[in-house]
Amino acid sequence: MKKKLLLFLFLPFLGLAQTNDGNTKPETQPFNNKSRLFKDWSISVGGGASFMTNSDLTSFYDGKINWGWNGYVSLDKQISHTFGLSLMYTRGQTKQKAYLNDAAGVASGNTKFDQIALLGDINFSNLMRRTDNKSPFRWALHGYAGIGFTGYKTFLQDNDRLSKWPLYIEQKMNIASFTYTGGVGLKYNISRLLDIELRALYLISGDEEFDGGGWSRTDTGYNEINDTYSDNAWLFNLGLSFKLGKHKDHLRWVDPLQGAYAKAAALEEQFKDFNVCEKGDQDNDGVCDDWDRQLDTPAGARVDGAGVALDTDLDGVIDLNDKCVTVPGPIQNNGCPIESTPQVLPTKEVAIDEINKYFNGIEFELNKDVIRPKSFSDLNNAADIIKTLGGDSKFIVVGATDSRGSIEYNKKLSQARANAVLNYLVNKGVSANVLTAEGRGKEDLKYTECDPATKCPEWKNEANRRVYFVAK
Repeated sequence: MKKKLLLFLFLPFLGLAQTNDGNTKPETQPFNNKSRLFKDWSISVGGGASFMTNSDLTSFYDGKINWGWNGYVSLDKQISHTFGLSLMYTRGQTKQKAYLNDAAGVASGNTKFDQIALLGDINFSNLMRRTDNKSPFRWALHGYAGIGFTGYKTFLQDNDRLSKWPLYIEQKMNIASFTYTGGVGLKYNISRLLDIELRALYLISGDEEFDGGGWSRTDTGYNEINDTYSDNAWLFNLGLSFKLGKHKDHLRWVDPLQGAYAKAAALEEQFKDFNVCEKGDQDNDGVCDDWDRQLDTPAGARVDGAGVALDTDLDGVIDLNDKCVTVPGPIQNNGCPIESTPQVLPTKEVAIDEINKYFNGIEFELNKDVIRPKSFSDLNNAADIIKTLGGDSKFIVVGATDSRGSIEYNKKLSQARANAVLNYLVNKGVSANVLTAEGRGKEDLKYTECDPATKCPEWKNEANRRVYFVAK
């Protein structure tokens, strides 16, 4: 996982090339037809059946189907791998019939129409496809929606009303012929040059005259059969799409992000032996020792990017040991508020462990016994724990150093630092009777192998320079 993250950080720099003058500049090119990686234009043609529906005269009459026809041609532009636009011309004819209760016969008619429409094309298969799916796919579900202009001519014959029939209605293709179109299509990728598609489109005319039933509801009576003011039609067709361009693949059949995944995989293979952690990860918290600010993170604790155990509510108890992770509470109550949870006093042994957790980071001025202000909060927490135990528990404040310098100097310095911690705790309300300061110098190394100090890395020598508690 660490390698993958590192590789993705390097991706923006992979396109850098060395120029003749020694300066590194990115290889760039204008955003034009030559810079495209995929085909994105196509021409589609097709045809099929048309049916008048949701109308007064309908193609589905008396249990029979009156078949119409339609044909189309379109110029298609793929904007992204999930969305495209199509400029489509459609010509067709529907056939429909109707019966009036006061007439003895059945009226029959047809509607010849021409439409120019602009359709938006959503590729649902690409939209819902996982970007890390590296397998090719041949089927795709498309959704269409758009607007257009539809001109039409209708014919209607009622053999029982010969006095004023046949009836003709014509709508020119103009602003008054505004229509809506929507539908779905199932497309199959036959080859790199050709797709085939089964498509169903629903044409919403917005006109009550589209089925030929008359100019008004009362002039013929046929427009009163169905209480609707928009006669619509279904267009079912089978079409072919010819993909244009010199590139290997069409944009509607690829996911451009797959190229990035392929490059990342190649980089991972190239750098598989790259050692991210030069000094290892001694506490196994997922953060390399080079950047880890807490080298002895307790096992199982979650850490931040610097390797420090998380304390969500900032109450001084890490989440691993906090019984109330999101609510601040004192250390002696396992991180829970005292008012909401009965107080649980720690035992002497538990208290020592808790105090030493805070003492593990006490910092002093260089070669001095002056405590740095950044350590005050840790000492305050330790004082709170000691005060909860009462006067029966006694402790030794032990000071220790690394193996640098003389025995006498280190012992004197460690004693002074232990005294400084003792005095600080007493000033915070801890009884002086329960504390004893003892300087052990370099005779009490945490890492005994660090004598001399040159045998160990600096973090181990730093860990040897410490102040900690033991029971008396």
